[in-house]
Amino acid sequence: METPLDGRGLSRETPSSTLLQELFPEDKAIHRYIDLLAGLGVDRGLIGPREVPRLWSRHVLNCAVIAAAFPHGSSVVDVGSGAGLPGVVLALARPDLRVCLLEPLLRRATFLGEVVADLGLENVEVVRARAEELHAVRTFTVATARAVAPLHRLMEWCWPLVAPGGRMLALKGAAAQDEVVSSRSVLRRFGIGAVVEQWGADVTTPPTTLVRIESLSGPRED
Repeated sequence: METPLDGRGLSRETPSSTLLQELFPEDKAIHRYIDLLAGLGVDRGLIGPREVPRLWSRHVLNCAVIAAAFPHGSSVVDVGSGAGLPGVVLALARPDLRVCLLEPLLRRATFLGEVVADLGLENVEVVRARAEELHAVRTFTVATARAVAPLHRLMEWCWPLVAPGGRMLALKGAAAQDEVVSSRSVLRRFGIGAVVEQWGADVTTPPTTLVRIESLSGPRED
């Protein structure tokens, strides 16, 4: 039987209140974010209408389950943030994180600014720029990205943004291990290693695939 939908096509089958309380300190904010994605996000072309019925399962929970992978108090850059996935979800799940939503396209950056203001996210900034523009300008404890580019290209953009001793956490699909294998030359050049992990098997199906990338020789020398 199909899941019932509301007037916007948004599934009324939301996660249990217990699960939401486990994942988000303030669950009203994540509900508001879902509303913004299903409304303005669709109107602005950031979310496809067909994705609306699965915003919880495929998008929000998919991002939320990796929140524990980020060290306490980390500075995080979400490269190619788009509609704020995973950056906004991480900021809501982990208020201790300082999140930079990095997005080069004006309409997306504008939407992100409106989301941050609407949700009152004091731990989030929106920067309209390409990742390369921040190379040698800013660094972060963690660089993350979701559905942005093949892994080898993503590392070229993200790894220069990672501070010494930091890491890169890339949300990937079923072909993650194949992407790691095909990225060997980039991994060797940067002196980094990549491990494919599965997160949230008890929350979402399929679980979230995360590629953890860290230096092979400890803290990097700039």
